[in-house]
Amino acid sequence: MSLATKIAYKPVGLLLGAGAGLAAGLLFKQAWRLAGHDDDAPHATDPDRGWGEILLAAGLQGAIFAIVKATVDRAGAISVHKATGAWPD
Repeated sequence: MSLATKIAYKPVGLLLGAGAGLAAGLLFKQAWRLAGHDDDAPHATDPDRGWGEILLAAGLQGAIFAIVKATVDRAGAISVHKATGAWPD
């Protein structure tokens, strides 16, 4: 991949990353509600929540974020490859 293509892809990658973060947050909130919990997930320092609930929320949030990020990164790489013929690094 040429330097110009890498530089041109940077802003696109940043926007995709921000969008992925927003989408992951929305998906997590929906999943947390569907799991029968409060509207807001517990914070690690919430004294009214137990270890199990806090760790469940953190694990679910991390898994959702990782899946969304990998999906967006892969789709972006495929799009760049189709447009330029080179796979992004």
